[in-house]
Amino acid sequence: MQIAKSKRLEGIGEYYFSQKLREIEQLNKAGKNIINLGIGSPDLPPHPSVIQALQEQASLSSTHAYQSYKGVPALRNAIASWYEKYYQVSLNPETEILPLLGSKEGIMHICMTYLNEGDQVLIPNPGYPTYTSAVKLAGGTPIYFDLTEEGNWEPNFEALEASDLSKVKLMWVNYPQMPTGKKPSIELFEKLIAFGKKHQILICHDNPYSFILNDEPLSLLSISGAMDTAIELNSLSKSQNMAGWRVGMLCGAAERINEVLIFKSNMDSGMFLPVQLAAATALSLEKDWYDSVNEVYAKRREKVFELLDTLQCHYATNQVGMFVWAKIPAGVKDGYELSDQVLYNSNVFITPGGIFGTAGNQYIRVSLCGSITKFEEAIQRIEAQKAK
Repeated sequence: MQIAKSKRLEGIGEYYFSQKLREIEQLNKAGKNIINLGIGSPDLPPHPSVIQALQEQASLSSTHAYQSYKGVPALRNAIASWYEKYYQVSLNPETEILPLLGSKEGIMHICMTYLNEGDQVLIPNPGYPTYTSAVKLAGGTPIYFDLTEEGNWEPNFEALEASDLSKVKLMWVNYPQMPTGKKPSIELFEKLIAFGKKHQILICHDNPYSFILNDEPLSLLSISGAMDTAIELNSLSKSQNMAGWRVGMLCGAAERINEVLIFKSNMDSGMFLPVQLAAATALSLEKDWYDSVNEVYAKRREKVFELLDTLQCHYATNQVGMFVWAKIPAGVKDGYELSDQVLYNSNVFITPGGIFGTAGNQYIRVSLCGSITKFEEAIQRIEAQKAK
């Protein structure tokens, strides 16, 4: 029986990693033993106290019912305290915080809440592919703005000002930037807020990487006037090693929270209470937790630098986040070609930068989510292939 797909799926391809993981699975079945350095899924566990809180709460007979769409006060209060302590941002836990089943769903919620057919959305190139798919699924039109190495991976505001912004409703930004690892600055965030206010554009900041290899976590909401023109997504996936738990948050003005809640409340029935209470425990961890996680990532990053040196790639050593972004050597067509060479010749998978947009075609991205042993084995495989 033939059932036609909806028109909203036209032009929406399957997520790249979904396809690639199937290919890697088939290669592994053929005995290739692929080392996957592509995806940023933390391989370290959450803090033991977080797991203990989940176990204790899940063992109670009273914690298995449907929950509030806005999350329990304990979680919202923990988010507010976390923002105050680490970002110096004061949020009202009753009205300015909305817990999410992971921040990725928040991207879709925001697009569905605000976009009508014909509305345009500014999206970074390179940038997270989900921004594009969510905009298209919601009926909006993506308008890409290039981020370049020469431009320090920041928006070219002069070029944006010279363009037609009359139909632009939202702008997606993400600092620390994925995939480039560019750290934010107060000056950049001030420019974004001024731009949003001037053109009546809602600035949507996606902020899941701010604690990874970064001693200066920064929230867009810390900028004066940000609550008038910006909202921010955040997540426990990276900072707390809780990717599979699906805990995120949307922070912003009460009006924005209530608008997004209208859509979200029709999409789910709340978050499992033991997960919420365990997340509250995770958010109460002290700085030594983040220091211990970053100590591991720093050592891994040095190994990734070695791997990239072996591939003769060029990279900035001051980038932050869970990946290393690197320019491919001269003589290689693009990141796809280099990725395929390494995959099929050395049984190591690294991500081609082109999946993040055309501005990433000459780059690759390597995840830090692997053991030192795994990185050393990957280096040995690549060196062995180059020696042939």
